[in-house]
Amino acid sequence: MEKEKVILAYSGGLDTSVILKWLSNKGFDVIAYVANVGQNEDFAAIEKKAFATGASKVYIEDLRKELVTDYVFPAMKANTIYEGTYMLGTSLARPIIAKRQIEIAKKEGTVYVAHGATGKGNDQVRFEFGYYMNMPEVKIISPWKDPEWLSQFEGRSDMIAYAEKYGIPIKASTKKPYSEDENLIHISHEAGILENPANRCPEDVYSLTVSPKNAPDEETLLTFTFKDGIPLSVKNENDGTEVTDPLEMILYLNKVGHDNAIGRVDMVENRFIGIKSRGVYETPGCEILWKAHHNLEGITMDKEVMHLRDGLTPKYAELIYNGYWFAPEFNMLTAAFEQSQKQVTGTSKVVLYKGNVTFAGVTSPCSLYNEELGSMDKAGGYQPVDCKGFININAIRLMASSSRN
Repeated sequence: MEKEKVILAYSGGLDTSVILKWLSNKGFDVIAYVANVGQNEDFAAIEKKAFATGASKVYIEDLRKELVTDYVFPAMKANTIYEGTYMLGTSLARPIIAKRQIEIAKKEGTVYVAHGATGKGNDQVRFEFGYYMNMPEVKIISPWKDPEWLSQFEGRSDMIAYAEKYGIPIKASTKKPYSEDENLIHISHEAGILENPANRCPEDVYSLTVSPKNAPDEETLLTFTFKDGIPLSVKNENDGTEVTDPLEMILYLNKVGHDNAIGRVDMVENRFIGIKSRGVYETPGCEILWKAHHNLEGITMDKEVMHLRDGLTPKYAELIYNGYWFAPEFNMLTAAFEQSQKQVTGTSKVVLYKGNVTFAGVTSPCSLYNEELGSMDKAGGYQPVDCKGFININAIRLMASSSRN
């Protein structure tokens, strides 16, 4: 009898390695799927380990460029930041991982997929929403919500014992006292020693950014060019380096962001399931890109379009954070944000210095900025006397409210 295939989102770590063997022991033909979204990993070693653990086939998928063009750039157009602080590095990577996993399931002729996300976090929701929105008939195996799994594995020690029993290679116990997730957008640090929000994050936790105290005592000037909200190039005016490829641009910005201590965030956030959690994030490249883009919007976006967009941005960020990337309401907002970016074209300069990204000038052929009209020294065609009636009319309701009170 032919075994049922299941596509497992596999990282090569303890959890997914044990899940792979557990699924195999339950009679599944396990196909391991590894998504390269920019994490610093030895993918050849992960592939070898998957086969050694019982996978019948291994997919190593390089999703980095698509992640930048189809996920990072749309989020940037909306200036998307969750709860005013978090730049959604993990959240942006999950829908593309789920989408490709379903594409592999369809290719392999199965409706079974599996993942190793815990039952307390956001990723379980993001992955499973992504599965359902790309394959409504999907059958999901989520061990950390499975009573059989939970009765067998209470914690890490049980999984280590299982790995030793079945000869699954595991690393020596060098595990950091907190959890990390890395991709080309950011790295997150949470749980363990970071769970007490009263404590400052230790300096040795940070890995994608140097401390501001150790950053160069010299400014780095970057010039961006944008077309309809999309970055076309970035040039380092200090050394002449210029990058135009979307993926290489993010990787380069991560490097200069690292060197200049850009992108550190430490916050207590609200998970979708209602639990508050403390997260420490490093997002060096995207913080630079977001600010350069937003600065250019200042001279190119119509006031009411900008204010309407900005009013919708928190909802957009919430949808991404909660895993609704492919949902109808998400697609509607994406279309609106695309329209808002039609004239966001020009150059934007920023200066990097010891953790700060500072405005350094914007120019645009689509500029709405009129220097004479905005000047405090010239009339520029503006008639101040017109404001008398403007103020009187707009004050009518204010005076009525005041009189009533």
